[in-house]
Amino acid sequence: MASISTDKNGNRRILFADPDGNRKAVYVGKLSKRATQTICFRTEQLLEAKITGAAMYADCASWLSETDDVLYEKLVRVGLVSPREPKDQTELGPFLDEYLESRNDLKRSTKVVRGQVVNDLKIYFGASREVETIQHGEADDFRQWLIGTRKLAPTTINKRIQVARSFFLAMKRKKLIDENPFDGVKAPAAGIKARQRFVTREEIEHVLKSCPDHNWRAIVALARFGGLRCPSEVLSLRWQDINWETGRVFVTSPKTEHHPDDASRIIPLFPELRHHLDESLQFAEKGDIYVIDARYRKSAQGINGWLNSNLRTSFHRIIHKAGLKPWPRVFHNLRASLETELIEQFPIQTVTGWLGNSPRVALKHYAMITDTHFDAAVSGSKQQTTRNPTQTTRANDRQDLPAVPQKRKNPEKHCISQGLAKSKMAGAGFEPTTSRL
Repeated sequence: MASISTDKNGNRRILFADPDGNRKAVYVGKLSKRATQTICFRTEQLLEAKITGAAMYADCASWLSETDDVLYEKLVRVGLVSPREPKDQTELGPFLDEYLESRNDLKRSTKVVRGQVVNDLKIYFGASREVETIQHGEADDFRQWLIGTRKLAPTTINKRIQVARSFFLAMKRKKLIDENPFDGVKAPAAGIKARQRFVTREEIEHVLKSCPDHNWRAIVALARFGGLRCPSEVLSLRWQDINWETGRVFVTSPKTEHHPDDASRIIPLFPELRHHLDESLQFAEKGDIYVIDARYRKSAQGINGWLNSNLRTSFHRIIHKAGLKPWPRVFHNLRASLETELIEQFPIQTVTGWLGNSPRVALKHYAMITDTHFDAAVSGSKQQTTRNPTQTTRANDRQDLPAVPQKRKNPEKHCISQGLAKSKMAGAGFEPTTSRL
């Protein structure tokens, strides 16, 4: 039904006669013999379907759907197939905006963070760019743009590449693109160890003295002496979450609330932390719910508390005022410094239970080698911990379950009045250390 013809220059063509007896030819150029035979075979199947009026074979239909536009157009000109219907063009910007907004499984704060990746993609590729025209090489160039032009940290670039890859995977699953251009795009090494910095207690004392008010001293203390994530956990802490009598703090974690077992945790009310919380309690007014004052809890479109707060810039100024150079990841390294100390005193499963991570994550991202370790090794003396364990709140010695604060009709009034009364009895916000703390 169809035959192959090759001219003296090596150009090949498929010859056949249409149902009306007219001679037709499909010019395929200098293809290999095997590739030309495949096209010839498919041409015969298409011609058979046209003559008989039957549906084409499934494998032929699949081959035809994957045929490039050039060859397909040649088949159209000889009357073997109908022209392809034009595809609906999908623009990058509108798709990303609609897709991100439709993700009901993401928290508002997560959408804000991923929105930064959306903005980067719009700036680099253009909001009106058709998604199917974005190629693998351009995804590599986008990575270089994040490194060279945006000058982002390796960890940030790594995360943004991951998010961009997930956006294009969603396009592929919706059959808007055939391939994900971000597959195989490698982000720069995160360099975790290079961004770790143990913040000593002597340094943090200088920082605390440079803080402008009790709110900032509480913020720093909650991060360095309580191990709370900042800003999310620090700015979410309420007065009713502090159980002064049992020496425990109920921490709600917005970051891990989508994990059923990690939405909250209970930490000891460490003596250093109690001191600064007692101080903040002296300034608390009737009706205050949160430990940190409202002016540090800038609301964003009705979202509680901490989403749009920018504490890092202000904290850098405080560190400079203390005569120190800001360390990388200023708040994360406060939390990591506490975890490094606690691991030397308590079992790692206890420490990670208090700080809300896993032993694997703690050892990889938090635990650090300090100068004290080197000094102890060189001198041959036993490692001395930075805190006397007997002065640490010993919540793990209790066999009963921790007393979680119960909701009351007017919880903030009860907690503030109870705390103020307790502070007056203790004197200037301090309490003697006992074995129950």
